[in-house]
Amino acid sequence: MKYISIVFITIFFISCKKEIKKTKLNGPVFGTSYSIQYYSDIKEGLQSEIDSLFYVINKSMSTYQINSDISKLNRNESNLVDSHFSKVFDASKEIYKQTEGAFDPTIGNLVNAWDFGPEGNIKNLDSLKIDSLMLSVGLDKVQRDGNKIIKQNPNTFIDFNAIAKGYGVDVISDFLESKNIENYIVEIGGEIRTKGNNVESTRPWKVGVEMPHFDGTQSVMRAISLKNEAMATSGTYRKFKTDENGNRYSHIIDTKTGYPSKTNLLSISVIASNCMTADAYATAFKAMGIEKVTAFLKSHKELKVFLIFENDDKELETLSLNGFPND
Repeated sequence: MKYISIVFITIFFISCKKEIKKTKLNGPVFGTSYSIQYYSDIKEGLQSEIDSLFYVINKSMSTYQINSDISKLNRNESNLVDSHFSKVFDASKEIYKQTEGAFDPTIGNLVNAWDFGPEGNIKNLDSLKIDSLMLSVGLDKVQRDGNKIIKQNPNTFIDFNAIAKGYGVDVISDFLESKNIENYIVEIGGEIRTKGNNVESTRPWKVGVEMPHFDGTQSVMRAISLKNEAMATSGTYRKFKTDENGNRYSHIIDTKTGYPSKTNLLSISVIASNCMTADAYATAFKAMGIEKVTAFLKSHKELKVFLIFENDDKELETLSLNGFPND
């Protein structure tokens, strides 16, 4: 009888063990694409719930949707915002302060003026028009009072494009964790957050840092392991303009001048504990330049950074800061 009982117990535990399976989801979102992989014993799919989260974030912060909270705020039709907007606004305020204004979501009017944004360019743009637009720039001129946003200047245009993708990655990651999913990778438009391992390889998730190519081709410069961290990359090698002298100007607008940044930095990858933070700092560092970034990171050890830039001979060089991984 004892032997039969042991066999029965063994069979019982085996039958109760749930099957862990790998799920892949992908599709268009936020004007780009997303890719999600996770391991779980959940039988029902999570696609509809994830789609709902994407819808809510878009409804809150998409400048490409005319009825989103941010679009109505920019048109001064309403100043009411939801909890998603509030979280991103508060994080933007903190990073705006930390970077002394290098990260500033109110630069949106200038982004549009230079034809890098959703509103289209301004014809015959000159220094007078730029100076006029700069009067509405400055996140210090915008405050949040509960679920209301107060703008000192009605012409201030807010654009969370440089932080919203990262926030979206965090929202989906937090949702997966709420389902007790311990091994996942979430990617939206190149912004990434991971947890645990790639179960099949039993190793941390591998992600790539792209080699800058101005012709639109893609290749990986460095593959690194990312575990329980997030990484975001800001580059100038895809969206840029070239003047009559062959100088390249990036889509990152200098918040102090209103002009596109001219810099030898081509790509900035930032690793942080969450993707919203990594996304915002990657943008800010693009405008700050190598020397200011290097100095800034001495007092921000929580950020790991990888820079790709052109030297005086137009050759590519790299710089790893604060322990950015080699592999």
